Amino acid sequence: MNRKYDLEERLIQFSIDIIMLCGKIEQNFASQHLSKQLIRSVTSSALNYGEAQSAESSRDFLHKMKICLKELRESLVNLKIQKGAHLIKNVEKLELLLKENNELIAIFVSSIRTSQNKNK
Repeated sequence: MNRKYDLEERLIQFSIDIIMLCGKIEQNFASQHLSKQLIRSVTSSALNYGEAQSAESSRDFLHKMKICLKELRESLVNLKIQKGAHLIKNVEKLELLLKENNELIAIFVSSIRTSQNKNK
C-alpha cells in the first residue's frame, strides 16, 4: 500500500475518532468550547494533508505540511487540557488518541525535515 495513502487514512481515522469521542462528551461550556476547537484543528490537519498532496511546488508542499503539524500540535494541547480537566471520561480511548496524535506529529516533523533537506 502507498505510504501517502496510509498517512492520509490515519489522519482521516484520527479525525473520525475525535469526532466520535467529542459526541460523547458531557455538554458544558468548557467541554463544548474545547471539543469544537479540537474538531476544527484535527480535521484541518487531514484536509491540509490532502491539499499538500497536490501542492504546486515543493515550497507549497512544505507550507501545507507545516500547517498540518501546527494543527496536530494544537490538537495535542487541547486533548491534554481536556484530560487534565477530566472532561473526557473514556480515559482508555483518550490515551490511545494522545498516542496517535504524538505519532502523527513525529511523522510530520520527520517529513518536514526531509523535505527541507531536499530543498537545500
